[in-house]
Amino acid sequence: MWIDINAYTGHWPYKELQHNTLEALLKRMDRFAVDKSVVASLNGIHYKNTQTANDSLLGEIRQHRLSKDRIIPFAVINPSYPGWELDLKKCAEAGFRGVRIYPQYHDYLPEDPACLELVKKCKELGMIVGLTIRMVDSRQRSWLDLPQVAGTAMGEWTLKNFMPLIRAVPDAPYFILNIANGLVVDAADSDLLKKENILFDTSGRSLSFMPDLISQYGAGKFAFGTHSPILDYLTGMLRIESLRSGEASEHDKERMRSGNALRFLS
Repeated sequence: MWIDINAYTGHWPYKELQHNTLEALLKRMDRFAVDKSVVASLNGIHYKNTQTANDSLLGEIRQHRLSKDRIIPFAVINPSYPGWELDLKKCAEAGFRGVRIYPQYHDYLPEDPACLELVKKCKELGMIVGLTIRMVDSRQRSWLDLPQVAGTAMGEWTLKNFMPLIRAVPDAPYFILNIANGLVVDAADSDLLKKENILFDTSGRSLSFMPDLISQYGAGKFAFGTHSPILDYLTGMLRIESLRSGEASEHDKERMRSGNALRFLS
């Protein structure tokens, strides 16, 4: 069984995407034998009021009745926008299993009070919080896309940028997605990541050294993810399947294919 914990539908303003509708995603899932996908709306990343994107995603899922048991919706929530608490409540009641936040695009820092409050409410509601380290490669960015972000001089973040949030609310469930610029944190933060309820997806460039990461964090900390349709569909899968018997057991691989995700999503 395969579960993709990092997929999207929708549009990216600076790049034409393929396979970016729910119908196209379902076809790719069929082609590569993926059973379920965690999906959020790309559109919401560029909306101040993200709820319209969440509503559209829900409508798209309802239009494809066969997708109901295969698509696991995550809401895009902007805690710097007034009324986000009502949006979160509405999404929880509608069956969204978690949220994804984008401080880089909504212009706040992960440790800002409103963001901390959002994550605490998600924890109370049993919703997973998705932290996306990078959306697109800055070397290919449009001049309109992230020239800089709140509190930094660079348009791209590393895992360190989200550590103040994880330290502040360590017992919330987190998906850490598309790590492209390094997993390096200090010893105390590394110990925290090992202990807490955190899953790294396999889409990010920094996951190229899976055997070393499994040795450091354990196979229970990783789950299949594609970052589709921005990244290709197969790399995240191959990072698991290419592991040799001395690097990961078949049981470990099955946990990364779906077992760890099921544990979070159950």
